[in-house]
Amino acid sequence: MRATNLLDIRAVSKTYIVDDEPVEVLRNIHFTVAEEEFVTVIGESGCGKSTLLRLIVGLDIGYCGDILLDGTRIAAPGRDRGIVFQDHRLLPWLSVEQNVALGLDASDESPAAVKQAVAANLDLVKLADFGRAYPHQLSGGMAQRAAIARALVAKPRILLLDEPLGALDSQTRAYLQDELLRIHQRGKVTMVMVTHDIEEAVYLSDKIVVMEPRPGRVRGIVPVELPHPRNRAAADFIAVKERVLASLVNGPPLCFDAAPKSRPIVPDGRARRFG
Repeated sequence: MRATNLLDIRAVSKTYIVDDEPVEVLRNIHFTVAEEEFVTVIGESGCGKSTLLRLIVGLDIGYCGDILLDGTRIAAPGRDRGIVFQDHRLLPWLSVEQNVALGLDASDESPAAVKQAVAANLDLVKLADFGRAYPHQLSGGMAQRAAIARALVAKPRILLLDEPLGALDSQTRAYLQDELLRIHQRGKVTMVMVTHDIEEAVYLSDKIVVMEPRPGRVRGIVPVELPHPRNRAAADFIAVKERVLASLVNGPPLCFDAAPKSRPIVPDGRARRFG
């Protein structure tokens, strides 16, 4: 049983300034992620899911509340967090192994250590035979696996996934869902993934954070206490799907993490503008 919280999100609120007016994007977000846990954040467009990932990865530090990784407040990007986007963002003029090596570009690893780490992670995502290929020679699913290898090569404590399978066809998406689970279990990687797909969330997750929009708030947290491999047609799987769907559509509270209800405090009544 997982007992140690790796990521602790406490009363996080975020406000942008748009046309000189404050726009509240996130309000009083609370949840935790345990070591080696797979957590999915789900909600309709506009509920701040991707904004929350930006805060966790450290790309935006203009927020209220605390985001703690191993008890330390996140204040900048770091190698202890990797991120994968919906678009693989591989550089087309570099080979797959060169793209993966970019994950160690700012490290002090020796060339031999970099080569070994790249090879190990290409093997992890089943691309060991495609290291010298170029992005245009890969399928969409293979390119996303290369992006995952690049995010993992620096051995982050947590991997953030911003709808990484959203642009793929259904067959490739189902295959990569199984690959994500294999990577999660084999590499013992903590993962936080944003998705719109309820079935995907139930299939992958240890728990699901359900958000509601305008401003983005945590409506509730659904534990998924089903063994792997999971059967999408099983009654207990469908029951969890229906519970998540009911929350999204009807809005009844679910199992909340303990959290006070409060308005966000924005210093000096304003928030920093970010491009």
